[in-house]
Amino acid sequence: MTLPDIVRSMVFSWLKQYMPRGLYGRALLILILPVLTLQLLVSVVFIQRHFEGVTRQMTQAVTIDLAFVEMTANTAPNPRSAVAAVAMPLGMDVVWPDAIPAIGADQPWTDFTGSNVRRYLRQYMDSISEVSLADRRRVTVWFETVNGPMQVSFDRKRVSASNPHQLLVIMVVLGAVMTTIAYFFLRNQLRPIKRMAAAAAAYGKGRVTDYSPSGAVEVRAAGMAFLDMRNRLERQSQSRTMMLSGVSHDLRTPLTRLRLGLSMLDENEAAPLIADVDEMQHLLDAFLDFARDDAGDDLVPTVPREIVETLVSDAKRMQQKITFSDMTGPQDPVPMRALAVRRALVNLLGNALRYGTQAQISLQVTDRVVRFVVEDDGPGIPAHRRDEALRPFTRLDKSRNQNRGSGVGLGLAIVSDIARSHGGLLRLADSETLGGLRAELVLPI
Repeated sequence: MTLPDIVRSMVFSWLKQYMPRGLYGRALLILILPVLTLQLLVSVVFIQRHFEGVTRQMTQAVTIDLAFVEMTANTAPNPRSAVAAVAMPLGMDVVWPDAIPAIGADQPWTDFTGSNVRRYLRQYMDSISEVSLADRRRVTVWFETVNGPMQVSFDRKRVSASNPHQLLVIMVVLGAVMTTIAYFFLRNQLRPIKRMAAAAAAYGKGRVTDYSPSGAVEVRAAGMAFLDMRNRLERQSQSRTMMLSGVSHDLRTPLTRLRLGLSMLDENEAAPLIADVDEMQHLLDAFLDFARDDAGDDLVPTVPREIVETLVSDAKRMQQKITFSDMTGPQDPVPMRALAVRRALVNLLGNALRYGTQAQISLQVTDRVVRFVVEDDGPGIPAHRRDEALRPFTRLDKSRNQNRGSGVGLGLAIVSDIARSHGGLLRLADSETLGGLRAELVLPI
């Protein structure tokens, strides 16, 4: 990787930290940034140069009159009356003070052209001693003449354009108005995208919501593609469910007849065959559970603690070592598919007892997720094989004790499917409490 690429990557990473993450924020930045850049460019290039040039020309014209007044004060026999006669037609007021005060830079900070006026007056007339711009309406200058100090004041409009800030105010106000109009227009264009994103997020959580494409042509095309994809996935899911349900239903009858016939044989001879039939029945039930589609079920407000307490109570009646260890968070109802979640937890607890001697379940509820945690004291699953364990029809013979019960490798896959239908996930880790496997069923609220 070359040095320019490294620098570019560092710059992009730095900018990414301060960029808005939402679509509205980025769209607003796209709107505001060009407007501000244009206003800044116009302010620097046009306003500054324009008003600076106008101020220079007007100041140069005024200095001609000031030079004439100064020359009259230095050469006339009766300077005061002569200067008064000359200054009145030129629109200037003349005062003969005792001394020239020390003024310095006394213009207000909002006076955009004051510094240029002061600089050009001194540039075109070296004899000017002081310049006062404290009064926004008047300019006062002092000369040292042969007849003593002289003070001349005149209208400020003669040396600079009036109210130069008005153009800035108008430009800023118009920019804000146009940005607001563009924002509302852009919001209407982004609304169909947000609706499509909401429909996609709901479908990811197993909910089919009403959605009709709208907006620009490209957004409509994306919306239609999303609807086609959703309908195709729905058809595939229904076809899988119907196929496996039909196979399971068709096989149940001959299995039942076969078991009934075996029960009439000698008990010692029929026992192994009956066990094989029961195992086939168990496999069919596992296939049907895996093919079952819970996305169409309605989300109903459910208290997660009640599901856990019911499972633990059922386990105690069956004399199973399952304990409810802890719960954190509120006990308010949250939307979920209670039957699907219960089946997922039954699979997790069944796996825990199949490969271990005891299981422990805990519950964590936050304002964003519900987390069911099932732990056991079994051999666990190595970290490098946990993703493989979530795949359908996978049996980890080396990591799990297969002598504790039969299975087809669908238990964790069923739980993972149920988690995805809620928009959640299933995480596997090591149990720090019991030393076996830790399975976390995380469901967003």
